[in-house]
Formats: sequence, C-alpha cells, structure tokens
Amino acid sequence: MSSPMLGLAGFLLTLALIGLGFPVAIAMAVVGLGGVMLVQGWGQAAYVLSTSPFESIFPYSFSVIPLFVLMGVFAARAGLSRSLFELVNAFVGHWRGGLAVSTVGACAIFGAICGSSLATVATIGRVAMPEMRRYGYDDSLSSAAVAAGGTLGVLIPPSIILVIFGLLTQTSIGQLFVGAIIPGLLGTVLYALAVMIRARMRPDLAPRADRVGWRSRVSLFGRVWPVLLLFFVVVGGIQLGWFSPTEAAGVGAVGAFLLALIAGSITGPTLREIVRETAGLTGMIFLILIGASFFNFFLETTGLPRMLAESIGGSDLHPTMIMVLILLFYIVLGCFMDSMSMVLLTVPLLAPVALALDYDMVWFGVLVVTVAEIGLITPPVGMNLFVVQGTVPGLKQATVVRGILPFVLADIVRLALLVAFPVLTLWLAGR
Repeated sequence: MSSPMLGLAGFLLTLALIGLGFPVAIAMAVVGLGGVMLVQGWGQAAYVLSTSPFESIFPYSFSVIPLFVLMGVFAARAGLSRSLFELVNAFVGHWRGGLAVSTVGACAIFGAICGSSLATVATIGRVAMPEMRRYGYDDSLSSAAVAAGGTLGVLIPPSIILVIFGLLTQTSIGQLFVGAIIPGLLGTVLYALAVMIRARMRPDLAPRADRVGWRSRVSLFGRVWPVLLLFFVVVGGIQLGWFSPTEAAGVGAVGAFLLALIAGSITGPTLREIVRETAGLTGMIFLILIGASFFNFFLETTGLPRMLAESIGGSDLHPTMIMVLILLFYIVLGCFMDSMSMVLLTVPLLAPVALALDYDMVWFGVLVVTVAEIGLITPPVGMNLFVVQGTVPGLKQATVVRGILPFVLADIVRLALLVAFPVLTLWLAGR
C-alpha cells in the first residue's frame, strides 16, 4: 500500500473508531502513532511520542484557549442569560413567534461572550423554555430555537473553535474574529426569519406574548450594556491593535469575572467550581490537540495532504464546486462528530487544499466553522439536540428533531450566501 493510501486508510479508521464511541483524542493518537510506526518504524514513533505532547501545546499563543474558556465560564456563572433574554424579548416578544426570536437573539449575544455552543444552549434553555411553555409555545419550535440559537456561540467571536483554526493554520485570530461577525449576524437574522415563517404558517405553534413598555426596555438595557461593552472591547481591541488575542482573552476573562462579581455570583465554593470547570474543559481541548498532533504527523508523513492538494489543484473542477464538495463532506461528517473534533481532524488535511486553490484562509475558516454549526443540530448525534433535551424536563428527542428542519434550511441558505459572496466575510476583516 502506498503511503498516501495508508494515510487515507488511517483517516477512515479514525472515523470508524470515533463512530464506535472511542474518545476523539484517543482515536487520533492511536491511529497516528500506529501509522508512524508502520511508515517509519519504532524509533520514529518513540520520538514522536516523546516530543509531540509538549510541542503541540507549549506555544505561548495557546494560552488564549484557557483564558477564553475562563471568560465563558465566568459569563455563564454571572447570570447574564436571563437579562439578555428579557432584553431581546422586551423588543420582539409581542410578535408572533417573538419569544423564540428572543431566544435566538439572546443566544447570539450570550454566545458572543461565552464562546461555547453547549454552554449557551444549557444556560439560555433553562431561562427561555419555561417562558415559552408558559405562553403555550409548541415544544418542537421552542426547543429547536434553543438548539439552533446555541450554534451561534460557535461562530460569533470570541469563538474557541475559530481560535483553534487560527492556531492550526497560522491565520490571524483577530481577522477570523472580525470576519465572523457578519456571518454570525446573518445566521441570527435567518434563524429569526425561520421562526417567523414557521409561526406564520402555523400560528398555533407560537402565540403572541405581552408587549413591554419603553420604560422597562430602557431599564433592561441598563442591566445588559456591560455585556455588550465587554464584547466590543475584546473583539474591537484586537482589530484596533490595542492588544493581542492572548491579551484580549485576559481582558475578557477579567471583565467577565467583574460582571460575575457585581452580580453576586462569586463565592468561595463557586470560585472553586469555576476553576475546576475551566481546568476540565481546557484539559479536554489540550488532550484532543495532543492526539491531533500525533495524527497530523502521520498524515504529513504519508504525504496524503500534499497528494490531495495536487490532485484537486490539477482537476478541471471549478474552485467553487470544490468548495461545495468540501462543505457537503462537512455536513455529512457533522452527523457523526462534534464540531471541535471535526475541525481538528480535517483542517490539517484540507488546509493545504485551500491554499493550493488560493482560497482566502479567513473565508475558508469562517465557512468551516459555519458548516460545523450545522453538525451541532443535525441528527443523529447533533450535540445541541441532546443538551436541550437534558436541560428541559420531559422533553423527548423526537420533539426537538421534528422542529429543527427550518433552522437547518436557514443554515444552508447562509452557506450559499457566504460561498457566493465572500465579501460578507472579508469586508470587515479588510482582506
């Protein structure tokens, strides 16, 4: 078997192991080390085993990951989710489907601070689902709005997956963040339209809520403006050159800590839980990064990424058609893998293809993360579907799945727009 074919076999074996329930980090590490041993022998495998775990996580730039994780954990503990939901609901809750639109909007804002899709779903779901049930919303629409809205936390900066993509491909994290703003807002608008169209077609699914006066709206904005300020300081500070991404993550973590402190959410036991949760999430991410380093070394050794880039570059397919095929591959893969694992497993394989086709890496990165969002709400293993089910007592998985199709269609429309009009991604990034 030639080396590139051995690399392809290793890639498929890794997918199979993940599908059988093996942890992603373990699957990539075992296949990677085994592949290096087959291609270059025991000595090289021992060398990789002794050096890659340190080299894959020691760079200073990787310190941005635990800081953004800490920022998200503080934000989740600060009790910001209810205030955000109430603020958006004050403006649109009286529309038909307005509570579900409020849920999407609250997810977008909270996700911008939290940076985690799963945390956004769990936090906003606890606030929004009881309110929508109180007004007689159908569970399929309301739970799907929570699950889909939570995906916005993956894309809207600061996004941990965008950080990882930037570190893997040596792409500017600041430009990735800024480039993701318009696609994230576009996703929010399209999700809101999906809710409103569904509510217009079936008015019984989403009754109108009470109208809120302007005095209450101003009062609610007064409680939420620090959250918006923190977002603009973190993202705007990077773009304006006030500080590096790592410094911005530190500023964001301190800002989120102050918000939690002002909200009275910080106590001794709570602080210990925050540290434990941050360490656990960071350890999980770094363990996957270590496994990915073994696997990526194996792929590079086999020459599969180079062969793939040369084969696709020499084909007669239009670059746009190649991008469509890549996105279809991600949509199918997303049915079986979580978004972070998908990015770590595939980006080292596909980044050389993107470079060979002269794709802008900011545009490519935003597209990859956008399509990874679809995997979070795509059965059978869309993680957000399980999280929202676990958050809401008595909610059945079939109920969530029944309501998710309009949001998947909205994501496909968004992907089509981003592929057809790269300027939507590149304009703010100045590319």
